[in-house]
Parts: sequence; structure tokens; C-alpha cells
Amino acid sequence: MLNIAVCDDESVEIEYLTSLTQQWSAMTGTAVRITGFSSAEAFLFKYEEDKSFDILLLDIQMKAMDGVELAEKIRENNDGVQIIFITGFTDYFSRGYDVSALHYLIKPVKKEKFFEVLSKAYDSCNKKETYILVNVDSENLRINLKDLFYVEAFGHSCTLYCKSKEYTVKLSISEIKDLLDETFVYCHRSYIVNLKHILKLSKTDLFLDNGKTVPVSRRMYNDVNMRFIKYYKGE
Repeated sequence: MLNIAVCDDESVEIEYLTSLTQQWSAMTGTAVRITGFSSAEAFLFKYEEDKSFDILLLDIQMKAMDGVELAEKIRENNDGVQIIFITGFTDYFSRGYDVSALHYLIKPVKKEKFFEVLSKAYDSCNKKETYILVNVDSENLRINLKDLFYVEAFGHSCTLYCKSKEYTVKLSISEIKDLLDETFVYCHRSYIVNLKHILKLSKTDLFLDNGKTVPVSRRMYNDVNMRFIKYYKGE
């Protein structure tokens, strides 16, 4: 899931950019979480407890702290978030180079250009990708971990549920877990889930952003809940 923040002191702009982002999400099939902030200060307050934002759509002309000042504070400890400035003037372009802004969009923002820039930001978020190599039907197959939603064990085999297909491999669930990185967690003795794809969890189930539901055991609930919270806080 892509975590996107929209920061603008005009509510009509937040609503407009949120609508465009939702349209881009539907068109590309990319799950997004969008949060609006009416000031730089409001964003910073949230950012202190949640550093999981992937993309920031940031107005430059705001009261008190402006968008460039906010970007400078973010860049003190975060080089990964993709910053897209939204402005009505070209005078601020030179200031954006110091904070490695991905792009400037001039108000009123045009839909086609917005889609193009958001897709570019999405690609930048996914440059650092991790793969595993597994044997499926006597062939070696490379699987991108960001596309792996969860793993389900059946005896001495496991099924890997990926974005476009399911693969069954002759490995135990513990052997699969050894191949995965820290974004994966046991939620049940027969299931491993990708924290990146959890939308919400209850005491008995995990709800994923591909519409699937995975069981969580009573014994493992606390650990999954803690890992889920830490992951989305950027810890």
C-alpha cells in the first residue's frame, strides 16, 4: 500500500488532490492510503509518530511554516519520501533543489500531468526491490517480495499468494520464513503475512489490501499487532 499525504491550507485543494489520487489509484490498481493536512505544523505533529509516508503532495504557500521549510525539516532524517511541490508560482523552483523535490506541479493541477508525476513517484518508491528464488514445477522462479501477500502451509509444501498468481513450492513454512525479510511475520502456525499489505486486523483475522482475509492465532496476535503498529510508524 502506498501511503500518501496531502498538505495544503485550502480544503478545496486537499479534496481535489485526494480525488485525483483516488482516480490514479483506480486506474493503476495501486492501493493507497491518503491523509490530508491543513498546515505544515499539522503534518509535522503526525509525522513525529508516523514516518511511513511514501509520497508528500506539498503546497508551498502556507501560513506560518511554508512547504519548503517543512520539506527541509523532513530531509533532516528522511531521504526516502517523494516530495511533490504544488504551487501557483514558478518563483520557488530554485528552493526545491536543496530538498530533492521530485517535481513541481503548477496550480491548477492538470489531471494528466498529475497522473504522470504520481506514477514517477511510485516508481521511485519501488526502486529498491527484494527478490527470492524458489523452485516451482522444476523451474527456478524469481518472486518480488513486495508482490507477495502471504504464505500458507500445507504439510511439507507452501502456497505463495502473489499479486498476479499463486505458486506452490515444496518447502516448509519455516524454510520459507528464512528466505523472507523483516516485513513478513507469522500470524498463525500455517500462515506468514506481509505487513506491507495489511489493511487492518481484528482479534481473529487480518484483512489485506487485495481483499483476502488471513487468520491470526490468539497466541500470535500481540506480536502481529505490535509489528503492524511499528511498521506503519516507520520503526
